Amino acid sequence: MTEENKQPVEQPEEVEVELETKDAEQAVEQTEEVEVELETKDAEQAETSEEVQELSEIEELQAKLDEQENSYLRLRADFDNYRRRVQRDTEAASKFRAQSLVTELLPVLDNFERALESKPQSEDAKTLLTGVEMVYRTLKQALSNEGVEEIVPTGEAFDPNFHQAVMKEPSEEFESGIVIQTLQKGYQLKDRVIRPAMVKVSE
Repeated sequence: MTEENKQPVEQPEEVEVELETKDAEQAVEQTEEVEVELETKDAEQAETSEEVQELSEIEELQAKLDEQENSYLRLRADFDNYRRRVQRDTEAASKFRAQSLVTELLPVLDNFERALESKPQSEDAKTLLTGVEMVYRTLKQALSNEGVEEIVPTGEAFDPNFHQAVMKEPSEEFESGIVIQTLQKGYQLKDRVIRPAMVKVSE
């Protein structure tokens, strides 16, 4: 074998050093990989923690928003109810503003009707009665303009919402529960009864 073909023979010590160097490099690489992996996990955990925190804050804000919205809806409903109640009371006050006056005038109407039922004999009395009748008609027209209506239920079925039974008697002409005589007229203002009719009912 010539000197040119001779290969240098590595010494055992050099091999050991080289192996140790490789082991050290591998250890460093593994350590770096572990550190990178740990840093990645830490970053992922931190990101997850931030996401959880953000989600929790969003849920808390959403809960507060829902609470405020519910409060607003309740307040709106209360206000709508109040507005409707005020409107209803205002309409009722306007609709029945004349009730107290009409109630006080009913005895006056009764007296007019009693006077008109009389049979005057003298001409002066007849003239006076004519004047009374004119006043009576004018008063009735004014009350009618305010929505006042008479309740004269003779021949109708007895209705406790409109009639007050003060007498009962057998009747061959009417079946039981029929008003056979109106003893005193009743009156209603629009759809509200201000005085029920006093009646006699068949039994």
